[in-house]
Amino acid sequence: MGELGVCLAHTQDGAWFAIDDTCTHEDCSLSQGDLEDHAVECPCHGSRFDLTTGDVLNLPAVVPVRTHRVTVEGEAVRVEVEDG
Repeated sequence: MGELGVCLAHTQDGAWFAIDDTCTHEDCSLSQGDLEDHAVECPCHGSRFDLTTGDVLNLPAVVPVRTHRVTVEGEAVRVEVEDG
């Protein structure tokens, strides 16, 4: 089984989100991007992705990223990644 990078985000309203870490436009790490509300901006070319759905909010990316279920149990944050 290969490794998968995950971008884990904790928004100002206290919500947790996880998406694939690699921008679908180019191989840039989304976890290095800026977080605003429920969106993350790719640091390389400025594409923004909705953390709740993975949808692309602006170009140049056109393909969404996968989202992953996040649960918080006490101080533990768990990300559930499905095969695919």
